[in-house]
Amino acid sequence: MAQTPQQRRANERFAKNEAAKRGKGPITKPKQASKSPISAGWVVLLAFVVCGGLLLELLRVVPELWSTVASMFSRITG
Repeated sequence: MAQTPQQRRANERFAKNEAAKRGKGPITKPKQASKSPISAGWVVLLAFVVCGGLLLELLRVVPELWSTVASMFSRITG
């Protein structure tokens, strides 16, 4: 099937635009700032709950460990 004059003109315009693009670098769109799915307040609350629980557990365990180490040391030395 032969091209019509209208199709030929459209193809020439397209080819001209593509040739012009080849000389240029890729067109990049401006990056949008990625938005976190969780707000900063929830992240802070979650960190507080996790780190606070860890801190309280360490405060509970460290004296027990200290007394165990001290009793072992006193058995060794005396």
